[in-house]
Amino acid sequence: MCEKADKQHELDKRYLRMAAIWAENSYCKRRQVGALLVKDKMIISDGFNGTPAGFENVCEDETNRTKPYVLHAEANAITKVAASSNSSRGATIYVTSSPCIECAKLIIQSGIRRVVYSEDYRLADGIELLRRAGIIVDYIDLND
Repeated sequence: MCEKADKQHELDKRYLRMAAIWAENSYCKRRQVGALLVKDKMIISDGFNGTPAGFENVCEDETNRTKPYVLHAEANAITKVAASSNSSRGATIYVTSSPCIECAKLIIQSGIRRVVYSEDYRLADGIELLRRAGIIVDYIDLND
């Protein structure tokens, strides 16, 4: 790796660790996911999985299934930046888990150009769609 790529890799790992810390804000018991939107080396938005604003902070029902209205971390970060004066066009999203197909569609439509993640989701269709759309997708193992 050249020096510039090495520096970027270290920065990517740092942002992923920050996203992992942000995931700790989630009230979800089954899985806590965090996301950071970064543009020009500035964090422009953040998100974690959870219920919409004003709802009880309980993500699972009595059978331990995720409630259908729980928002994913990426969706929270993207909608948060949409409500601000910032633009996600050209940004990188750092997320602790690879995006599902629904979040992949939001990422594509919001103009994000790169996705960096540290854990695989149970389905790979989101990653496949992102690559098909020409979005750079990088997996980084934080244990390395």
